[in-house]
Amino acid sequence: MEVGTEEERALLPSPFTYNDARGQGMSDRRLYALRDSGAIEPIGWGLFHWAHDGQLTDPDLLEIAVRAPEATLCLSSALARHGLTDQIPATIDVALPRGHTRPKVRAPVSWHLFAPETFAVGRERLALDQRHHIGIYNAERCLVDAFRLRRWEGPELGNEALRRWLRRPDTQPSSLLSMAREFPLAEKPLRQALEVLL
Repeated sequence: MEVGTEEERALLPSPFTYNDARGQGMSDRRLYALRDSGAIEPIGWGLFHWAHDGQLTDPDLLEIAVRAPEATLCLSSALARHGLTDQIPATIDVALPRGHTRPKVRAPVSWHLFAPETFAVGRERLALDQRHHIGIYNAERCLVDAFRLRRWEGPELGNEALRRWLRRPDTQPSSLLSMAREFPLAEKPLRQALEVLL
């Protein structure tokens, strides 16, 4: 199996795009020879990974992160990562600031457009490898969004997640309500649910 020269691997660290390869002077013929020999593996449209770098832990998230640096895991996908739901979403819930273009990806994604002025509230970073990360909303923001968007997501998503969150020893309902104040559609139903559960 061809592995690519050291120079090629140094110029094109994983993952790299077709345009990256062309920008470094690699011909289409060389790129496709590397792909056909198994030296590089496609992980998205025009997105490649050096096979010698080992198995990718989550190529779908890596593709999304490379195509949309602002991408942030939200709703069911983020709640599952926080251990607040047993739902396994059929698609990856990803938020972008309203006004940003949704990139074309092979990964199964449900894009959600959130208001730019509150987009960063509760946003953290999830490491995908040594060089790449994707945004993820913290547990409190996920709960707020589940209640805020309950008309589309269904009321049970937020209720189940809130019950699980409250069982954790380090939860602070006051901090959750403080965050909810920034999202008028979430505060009242979240406060009512807390009154029932506490």
